[in-house]
Amino acid sequence: MNRNAISLFSSSGIGDLGLHANGINTVIACELLPDRMDLFRSNNPDTKCFCGDIWELEDEIVRYYRENYGDSPFVILATPPCQGMSPNGMGKMLSDYRKGLRPKFDERNRLIIPAIHIIKKLQPMWVIFENVSNMGNTLIYDENDELINIIDYIHRELGPGYVGEPKVIDCADYGVPEHRVRLLTVLSRSAYAKEYFRIYKTFLPEPTNSADGNLFTKPWITLREAIGNLPELRAVAGQNVDPHNPLHKVPLLDKKKLWWLDNTPEGNTAFNNQCVNPDCLFQGNRTHGATHDEEGINRFNADTPLFCERCGALLPRPYVEDKKTGEKRIMKGFVSAYKRMLWDEPASTLTQNFQYACSDNKVHPSQTRVLSLWEAIVLQTIADYPFVFSVNGKPVKDGLIRDTIGESVPPRVIDLLCQNILSIKEKE
Repeated sequence: MNRNAISLFSSSGIGDLGLHANGINTVIACELLPDRMDLFRSNNPDTKCFCGDIWELEDEIVRYYRENYGDSPFVILATPPCQGMSPNGMGKMLSDYRKGLRPKFDERNRLIIPAIHIIKKLQPMWVIFENVSNMGNTLIYDENDELINIIDYIHRELGPGYVGEPKVIDCADYGVPEHRVRLLTVLSRSAYAKEYFRIYKTFLPEPTNSADGNLFTKPWITLREAIGNLPELRAVAGQNVDPHNPLHKVPLLDKKKLWWLDNTPEGNTAFNNQCVNPDCLFQGNRTHGATHDEEGINRFNADTPLFCERCGALLPRPYVEDKKTGEKRIMKGFVSAYKRMLWDEPASTLTQNFQYACSDNKVHPSQTRVLSLWEAIVLQTIADYPFVFSVNGKPVKDGLIRDTIGESVPPRVIDLLCQNILSIKEKE
């Protein structure tokens, strides 16, 4: 059997690196955004790339594959956009629907439909859906304008010919130095795979890592292990770029933010910083926090002090200043903002905003800066595979690199999954 793959919602092709590491060749890719598609094409010049709306391209994708490859692909990898998949509101949405009300929904969630159309027509041996864990709680309107859970829709459309179930994983359990909780839905129509699934109830490999390690797993890979030996940087001009690695660079920070973060301990947030007045140094100022109001909404404290409660000096806490009066007040934000990570734990989830100090838990454990682009590439395990962030020999913009990392699946996860899939195939 061939080892051809089709990659849908491929972005820049990071997940495909796990396929290629196992000799699975991406022969077709489909992506809406041209900048992602250009970067994919730059790293995969032999792949037929379809750039545009998958609703409009699904028939052309099917036709091209049939004309050029004939038999069914080995795997279709689909990572539809996740921005519309919310953990909240599913119950209310279903309730409104049953009352005859048409609830609001995100049209992007329905992109699973053309992906399923392609799968049904080409009948790949394996199907891999990767998305946020909230995908399992997402409702969509199907082709008949009926409301249905997205996982139930997949099973209904593909029928008993495909077996498999969704499973939530933390990528840190698979040797990725980052806590990244994702939903993997792996399906197969292979006869042996069906028997394998009947016994093991999943196609996912056993975790390779765990919090403390045991007889079967190694400990999680920490930030210290992954990036602890990289050259130091500081978010000021002249110190924010490694001259030997142009991707090991960080954005500049203004004097206020430098002051806040210089005084923030490892694992803590600048919102909890204490007095630095040498004549006081009071360490008992109230810290920041959040509570749920009477409606159940999580709201950050509005009474967190900005000035020392003993000497009145300005605390190195995030604040905003009125342009007219000069009055300072504590900045609105949760305790995860302006927060340093911990050296001896995996990183928190890398989003497209990981290079903003106000993003959740993204400040370097000990240096006054956020993560560099290169550190994020390492943490996402992209650095373990052949990939260049350039098009036509020119480096792409930093924003594209951030977006690519934030919306990708760590290739190590797909690599280990494909290793397990191929072991099942070999047994068959």
